Amino acid sequence: MTEDIASRRAARGRLGWRINAVGLIGLAVVVFWAFVAIFGPMLAPYPVSEIVDFDYFGGMSAQFWLGTDYLGRDMLTRILYGARYTVGISLAAVMLACFIGVTMGMVAATVGGWFDAVLSRAIDALGCVPNLLLSLVIVAAVGSSIPVLILTLAAIYSCGAFRFARALAVNVNTADYVKVARARGERLPYLIREEIFPNIIGPVMADFGLRFVFIVLLLSGLSFLGLGVQPPNADWGGLVRENISGLALGAPAVLMPSIAIASLTISVNMLIDNLPTRIRDRSE
Repeated sequence: MTEDIASRRAARGRLGWRINAVGLIGLAVVVFWAFVAIFGPMLAPYPVSEIVDFDYFGGMSAQFWLGTDYLGRDMLTRILYGARYTVGISLAAVMLACFIGVTMGMVAATVGGWFDAVLSRAIDALGCVPNLLLSLVIVAAVGSSIPVLILTLAAIYSCGAFRFARALAVNVNTADYVKVARARGERLPYLIREEIFPNIIGPVMADFGLRFVFIVLLLSGLSFLGLGVQPPNADWGGLVRENISGLALGAPAVLMPSIAIASLTISVNMLIDNLPTRIRDRSE
């Protein structure tokens, strides 16, 4: 029995990785923005709020690589600082959302019965409210701060993570090895930790990447509406909002933050679309 369990755990731990050139490009861009989010403020050529040019909406030059904003501040510096808010808040929110949603989904699928029905209907009711509308109501009522943004985004997207994880866990819960574990008298924490979660981790990681993209876009939308990261700080959505009047001029100050948002979200999609993770069947 012990050898059988050990062999099944070893089989479960073997992952198949495949990645092509498109996935490598996506990975490179994601790693680049992660590096910028961590070390960007150290690399910034100017203080983030310092007015360094008397020409507002200045063009790109050898001195100002990405031009200047509506006050004459260096846009490269602003984008480097903004990456920490966009990437950091989105990553914290998606980690919290997936932890809550996936855990609740696995518990509901494993327990079943009235508990699963009540919890699923409650999540469905919350998920019926449009994400942007719900986030606007919460942030407007509570106030905009980084903890509030993280908790709001996590609460909104935990509903989708719950439904996704529950659908996967329901299928795994009917497998023979789970029935054997129940017959041995294993309790709920063991079933979730050792039997359910290891067999859904691949799709869950892909869903994690997609929800990260959704959260980046929703956070940028909130900041564009003035309810996201508040001045003097700014994420990329806030930078677009600050400099929107330069759009008619084709100013880099409004184009570059938009390109940063697009490059991050597209590269994450490229990565998760071309990095499928396969977990071997427990019967192998």
